[in-house]
Amino acid sequence: MAQEQLYACAKLLDLEDDVVRMLENPMQQVQVSVPVKMDDGTTNVFQGFRVMYNNVLGPAKGGIRFHPEETVDTVRALAAWMTWKCALLDLPLGGGKGGIICNTKELSEGELERLSRSYIDRIWKFIGPDVDVLAPDVYTTPQIMVWMMDEYSKLSGKNQFGVLTGKPIIAGGSAGRGDATAMGGMYTIREASKELGIDLSKTTIAIQGFGNVGSSVATLSQEFFGATVVAVSDSKGGVYNPDGLNIQEVIKHKAETKSVINAPNTQTITNNEVLELDVDIIIPAALENAITKDNAGNIKAKILAELANGPTTPEADEILYNNGVHVIPDFLCNAGGVTASYFEMVQNMYMYYWTAEEVYERLDKKMTKAYHEVLYASKNHNVNMRMGAYAVAVTRVVDAMKLRGWI
Repeated sequence: MAQEQLYACAKLLDLEDDVVRMLENPMQQVQVSVPVKMDDGTTNVFQGFRVMYNNVLGPAKGGIRFHPEETVDTVRALAAWMTWKCALLDLPLGGGKGGIICNTKELSEGELERLSRSYIDRIWKFIGPDVDVLAPDVYTTPQIMVWMMDEYSKLSGKNQFGVLTGKPIIAGGSAGRGDATAMGGMYTIREASKELGIDLSKTTIAIQGFGNVGSSVATLSQEFFGATVVAVSDSKGGVYNPDGLNIQEVIKHKAETKSVINAPNTQTITNNEVLELDVDIIIPAALENAITKDNAGNIKAKILAELANGPTTPEADEILYNNGVHVIPDFLCNAGGVTASYFEMVQNMYMYYWTAEEVYERLDKKMTKAYHEVLYASKNHNVNMRMGAYAVAVTRVVDAMKLRGWI
């Protein structure tokens, strides 16, 4: 999917073949075996990866996933998207991604700590505050980031808070980082509503995915816009109330039962039905490939805001564009997270920390500027918003590579 989107952008920008060859593969890919002493005294060996896709604009930046179905191809694709995301937001960063094939639900806290530290032991020579900076992603947490940061600091002989972002505030983290992805998405939805002439206070919203980002965006939609969230879902299914959900009640129910299913005053629907509801805004905030050629034609929303990575296939993109659905593409819509991570890096370097209000103000400016650059590019090239975003991001990367003499 990532390569198909790149090839479409290359055709749009009329890029030379040698440029495309430079962009279609990562610059560096590290695969490591990660031994961990288990609680029962045995040693298990996990497979880990770290991919630096491109660093022409600055140190690579990207998360770490702990997932039983992780693959190097997924990591490569996500590293590519991080490259375009950082370039799109005009950050002095490149793109990277990493992961370990494991099931965190089967690991004790001690095993998880030893896994995290062992992974850093294996890759520490390939990362660093001015080389490649890690961050939390699927099934990794601020606590895991602290363990990794501490291990890297031990190996390098000094405190290195800047080697990872997404840390707790007391360990060099940034205020406002926890909901920055959702907040960034809110800013782009606000700008899209202005473009389409939509009154957000009168909108209905459905959200697929109810983890940290999904639950945050549900709360913020009501607090900031006065919008009505009528449906949310998680991996087990969705809940719906046409008159609007009590989000705090749903959050409490999920905390108690591990799912949104059967939350008070709701009816159960499927994850796919969440996407096809007759609402103004759909927000996919789960995993990849949620919207395909099979269901894209059934989407009735005016705005589709992609807070998940890669929720829409290229075939679905074309259908949505032809049907007049305004898509805010993933690497614009969910870029609040990496932008706030960049702010955390800056604060680590300065050893001076901002208030949450200062973080949000800077984030608003970055997200708003990027949205309008993408909107302008999409209109200028007569393409959908995703290709507009690619045009902006890839042009910046290519121009830097040419200036530096790489191509």
